[in-house]
Amino acid sequence: MPDLSIDFAGIRSPNPFWLASAPPTNSGDQIMRAFDAGWGGAVWKTLGTPIINVSSRLGSVDLGDRRMMGLNNIELITDRPLDVNLREIAEVKKKYPHHAVIVSLMFDTPEEWADILKRCEDTGCDGVELNFGCPHGMCERGMGSAVGQEPKVLTELVKWVMDSTTLPVIAKLTPNVSEIVDPALAAQAGGAHAVSLINTIKSVVGVDLDRLVPVPRVNDASSHGGYCGPAVKPIALRMVAELFRQPDFSLPISGIGGISSWRDAAEFIALGAGSVQVCTAVMHHGYRIVEDMIEGLDEYLVSKNMSSVQELVGAANAGFREWGELDLNYHVVAKIDEAKCIGCNLCHVACWDGAHQCIHMPGTAAIEGHVAPMAATAKKRAFEAASLIASGRTDVEPYRVPWVDETECVGCNLCWLVCPVSGCIEMVEQRRAPETDTWNDRVREGRDFVPGGLKDI
Repeated sequence: MPDLSIDFAGIRSPNPFWLASAPPTNSGDQIMRAFDAGWGGAVWKTLGTPIINVSSRLGSVDLGDRRMMGLNNIELITDRPLDVNLREIAEVKKKYPHHAVIVSLMFDTPEEWADILKRCEDTGCDGVELNFGCPHGMCERGMGSAVGQEPKVLTELVKWVMDSTTLPVIAKLTPNVSEIVDPALAAQAGGAHAVSLINTIKSVVGVDLDRLVPVPRVNDASSHGGYCGPAVKPIALRMVAELFRQPDFSLPISGIGGISSWRDAAEFIALGAGSVQVCTAVMHHGYRIVEDMIEGLDEYLVSKNMSSVQELVGAANAGFREWGELDLNYHVVAKIDEAKCIGCNLCHVACWDGAHQCIHMPGTAAIEGHVAPMAATAKKRAFEAASLIASGRTDVEPYRVPWVDETECVGCNLCWLVCPVSGCIEMVEQRRAPETDTWNDRVREGRDFVPGGLKDI
């Protein structure tokens, strides 16, 4: 059985699955129930000078029958007294000594930081996470993403913290920047032990068209909020991967953003995350989802002959490259399995209206002034069906399987993505040449693309 336990910047937990700082970690009772369900760690909902939150607080983007594909919140940090939170943190750590308890913090002055860090140390917590990512409410007060977007300020603030504590320090980064590497290097320069990313994305998720007010509505108005959930996963994955491969960056990364399943978690870990944090999926489905995450990751590691989760960290990152390093001689074409095709023609419509016009309806051969070689099987089936129908048969349907002109197929994958039948369309490799050739190679060698082919420059 693979070892799922981790040591993240000196913080130990029985598995890499942590709850992110958010409503699911708002109290000791919640976190203890989460640990009982199987979560390895939790980042406490951000402590600061307690504030008054608004009502309502959440809005979402749905897709078809999937609710909360993306979740927007305008909720701020804890509205519970600091003394209560600190007492509960100590209680949780005492009852669950082998689980990771990290305290998220957001304060303003060096004196405030020094005071709260001493009080956090007294709870026995395993580390602190500095909230440099909140994109609403707190940033207007000079905290949250207002710090995360200013590398020099971020470095200075991390130094304040490092001067006041011996606890492991994680800097939580905002995605609301043009380049994630800059604030990450700033956190490293300040002495942070690790970073976590991404925090929420500044957003407006919709408008109440009856009242003509953005959502979530607070009386007669609203504000931008923080966007999270499955919709932000691609953005988070890119930032984690980009940061992990930076030669000047050497800190552990805790991955956050749209993690809903063991597969999501494994993808973050494979691109460089040493732990993963989950929020929206728990708000949607409850703490119990961690059971499937643990089981799924365990079985995946077994299938890869990996003895520990640490072996997976960064294992896919070597495959994350700049566009100019990709193999231009690698080529795939679409193949349609006529036995599985249901004749919905989604592939044909998508290809003709949204891609490269290489998928054709049965019987179609003339294309833009030339005759394309209709697939032999499709041609035979179409002819047989047409002949039977012409003879008067009423129990025969026209042959309905589209066919692919492989001479025109660029291998874009769109047909495969829209096809509703698993395994009906396959992208089959047909290399242009056996050797690897990249754009960067061509630039170095003085070659380039020109219309109609390659040309020496």
